[in-house]
Amino acid sequence: MSAANEAQVDRLIACINERRIEVMDELFHDDALMDWPQSRERVRGAENRRAIYGAFPQLPVITPHRMTSSGDIVVAEATLDYGGPTYETVFVFEFRDGKIAHETAYWSEAFDAPEWRAQWVETF
Repeated sequence: MSAANEAQVDRLIACINERRIEVMDELFHDDALMDWPQSRERVRGAENRRAIYGAFPQLPVITPHRMTSSGDIVVAEATLDYGGPTYETVFVFEFRDGKIAHETAYWSEAFDAPEWRAQWVETF
């Protein structure tokens, strides 16, 4: 099931990058939840998801970096580029019957590492 769920997340990333948000209806359950803990928002259901994605001032370009999964959980790490600010993002997708039932997204604007740590870290 994990490979099939990862394929669904790949389709989600592609549909957002291609600005074909109508494809999201094939990937999410109608009663799916989308949680954004940093802003304390929850999007409940297909109607609200469609309205939000239809009203986005600018959808990001999503560049995936890593995806891991087990059973009905897929975690994807990616960069979101809004044509200016970029955000490092972690998505947690919970699946039910092959569709996304719950998405939780965490994001942070990228920042330069402080010099004082340079001797102990690698940058990428």
